[in-house]
Amino acid sequence: MTGKGRGVGGDRKRPWFRTAEVLLIPWLRVIVRHRWSGGENLPRTGGVVVAANHISKIDPLTFGYFIDASGRTPRFLAKAELFQAPGLGRVFHGTDMIPVYRGADSAAASVAASVAAVRDDGACVIVYPEATITRDPGMWPMVGKTGAARIALESGAPVIPVAQWGAQRVLAPYSHRPTLWPRRTVYARAGAPVDLEDLRGRELTAELLAEATMRIMNAITAELEVIRGEQAPTERFDPRTAGIAPYGRPGADS
Repeated sequence: MTGKGRGVGGDRKRPWFRTAEVLLIPWLRVIVRHRWSGGENLPRTGGVVVAANHISKIDPLTFGYFIDASGRTPRFLAKAELFQAPGLGRVFHGTDMIPVYRGADSAAASVAASVAAVRDDGACVIVYPEATITRDPGMWPMVGKTGAARIALESGAPVIPVAQWGAQRVLAPYSHRPTLWPRRTVYARAGAPVDLEDLRGRELTAELLAEATMRIMNAITAELEVIRGEQAPTERFDPRTAGIAPYGRPGADS
């Protein structure tokens, strides 16, 4: 189904996205080495939810590169403020990203838009279930929010767990000063679809969504353990119980 304006997987590639490819991919090739694996687990066609950990403000670029190279056009869920930023907002609108209104009743609109993109457009929607850069002291995935699970269960699409690592060495969490030398290695590893079959077709109760979210976060963490060659903590970090604000720089008011 490849044709004008579409990616390898049949995803629509608007002119803004093609411009971003031309401008960003050569730059990314210069500043980072990539070590990717598991790309064969990402369906080449049809709607799919990709759930990943979040480690740096720059990782949407390095992660988007991985998804694009795997034959899909990424459509990220991104905080709504970015769509209103001068200049940058046009890019987010022009590349079909999906705004997320965090902490508001209108968050349901983000889920509905994502479900429609996956189910009706056959899109590859990227979700960071943590909804922010991890605050775990060891940078392991935190407790996840239920958005990815809800999108997958409402749309019927598979969830592909992906772990990424190394982008935080290019741009540390909440930093504005990248480290471009020495050249860093960025990793991405995609796993098999998360098994949610026994949860599909059932009422989306809080308990069911929590179970699906736990499976998704466990799958992401398992892939990250392979990349890092380490074992994650047995208890997942939860900012709420740690007394940390859910969003923004830890310790800041924003």
